[in-house]
Amino acid sequence: MLRGKLPVTHMSSAIAPVKPSGTAGPKEVELILVKEQNGVQFTSSALVSPSGQTHPSGEERETWGKKIDFLLSVIGFAVDLANVWRFPYLCYKNGGGAFLVPYLFFMVIAGMPLFYMELALGQYNREGAAGVWKICPLFKGVGFTVILISLYVGFYYNVIIAWALFYLFSSFSAELPWIHCNNTWNSPNCSDLNSTLLNDTYKTTPALEYFERGVLHLHESSGIDDLGLPRWQLTSCLAVVIVVLYFSLWKGVKTSGKVVWITATMPYVVLTVLLLRGVTLPGAIDGIKAYLSVDFLRLCDAQVWIEAATQICFSLGVGFGVLIAFSSYNKFSNNCYRDAIITSSINSLTSFFSGFVIFSFLGYMSHKHNVALDKVATDGPGLVFIIYPEAIATLPGSSVWAVIFFIMLLTLGIDSAMGGMESVITGLIDEFKFLHKHRELFTLFIVVSTFLISLSCVTNGGIYVFTLLDHFAAGTSILFGVLIEAIGIAWFYGVDRFSDDIQEMIGQRPGLYWRLCWKFVSPCFLLFMVVVSFATFNPPKYGSYYFPTWATMLGWCLSISSMIMVPLYALYKFCSLPGSFCDKLAYAITPETEHHLVERGEVRQFTLQHWLVV
Repeated sequence: MLRGKLPVTHMSSAIAPVKPSGTAGPKEVELILVKEQNGVQFTSSALVSPSGQTHPSGEERETWGKKIDFLLSVIGFAVDLANVWRFPYLCYKNGGGAFLVPYLFFMVIAGMPLFYMELALGQYNREGAAGVWKICPLFKGVGFTVILISLYVGFYYNVIIAWALFYLFSSFSAELPWIHCNNTWNSPNCSDLNSTLLNDTYKTTPALEYFERGVLHLHESSGIDDLGLPRWQLTSCLAVVIVVLYFSLWKGVKTSGKVVWITATMPYVVLTVLLLRGVTLPGAIDGIKAYLSVDFLRLCDAQVWIEAATQICFSLGVGFGVLIAFSSYNKFSNNCYRDAIITSSINSLTSFFSGFVIFSFLGYMSHKHNVALDKVATDGPGLVFIIYPEAIATLPGSSVWAVIFFIMLLTLGIDSAMGGMESVITGLIDEFKFLHKHRELFTLFIVVSTFLISLSCVTNGGIYVFTLLDHFAAGTSILFGVLIEAIGIAWFYGVDRFSDDIQEMIGQRPGLYWRLCWKFVSPCFLLFMVVVSFATFNPPKYGSYYFPTWATMLGWCLSISSMIMVPLYALYKFCSLPGSFCDKLAYAITPETEHHLVERGEVRQFTLQHWLVV
């Protein structure tokens, strides 16, 4: 910019690249200013660096307001309810501290490399989960696979947040409603918790009956074929969740990036407060010792390794398209390598830290009722909606502690739900460009559609629909999606080319370790997990209720509906391309920006070197 006033009668400028176009690293340009005054030309030049918001293709894209907005969004998405209700229980069940051995092993060889891969893929291509596959059009179907998976998860994940909101409202009372058996929803089998109740299969606790009869009204349904109408209380809570999601997402990352300042940080404050309270309770230390007790003999059990691998796959959030969507709004020169290490490490540390909170209270429950810890230790919704509220109810000032706990669940759930919705919205508006001008309306359409389908989960038999969706929406299908994604990037696009892209962004090439993981270790790990997922499949059930065969088949149809997008789109793309079989294949596996090379017969993928290089 020219500062000051000069009597310039003619001025022209040119921008010339200082580095050749093939040079890696963020580009600098030389600004040459030519001024003419009284027939004499004056030339000045200066080196300027791009702001980092523009892709080499010249495309402009909205970016995060601050770097911390992106980090908090990724952390908020990855750190969700499963960190609280799943990891601590797995650690306790599978050898305590010994479980950290397979967990950290799979984190290093698969979790972090895949996390890094998705962040880099989104940041370089600056598109959603489907648009990034301009690097290898044949694999674009996997983009639609992960978008569908995120959409399916939204159908039931928002319901968990609605439950938490219902519990939060119920906590604003002098006496918590899950303490006694004198409520209208209680059955004759209800009995206040005592030392013998946990061993009596014919008795139920007030907390269990409050969840299943007071909240879900499960007793009014005979099964998934008898759902009934939506409960107005849960429907209202679900509507509030949908409204919050809409106004967090409607303006894009400029608004969602501000919301996560609360939703991503609040859980850490609450977890710390609960831990400080928990460790003061009698029996808490015994619970924590049980959580950390090391039993290395459990490492000889293959199931321990399988559960560690499964936890890694689902806890980091790869395969939902969220990491790709979030990183696509980064500045082009952002250090995504550092982000991957920081956020994935924080996610794992949060899981480990939450175990201390959970088991301090479980130890207290075990001590209070003089039963073995394994009688009260559980995972899933039962932990946070039955066992934990039951423990809180016995504390002085129980209503206050209940409010604090359910605020934590709300914030844990909201930012994860925001991430899933953003994956769908960004993925589709980047693919269908005309939607860019109508983001607010399209966001409204997505959240309202999600709300309408979620209504089936807040009926009397809604827990059955919830269980079916939870079992099939993001199980085998997401492992399959990440496997195809890893193969497409590391083998067809090329791990060397992908490494060049990263070097162009951050100025340094990924080390040999990362390249070996991307090309060999992670795909083999994911293939193993897909096989294990099929081999260990168990039909869904809720408590003692087993789903009918037609419901299980319907669940498989849901799972296959997302996976089938990979072969369907590949077939469509192959048939729509011109030329012979070899020409079609060449165009389908070559980046769209290099199709001119195909016309000259220069196809990297048709050379042996492409497949052998690391």
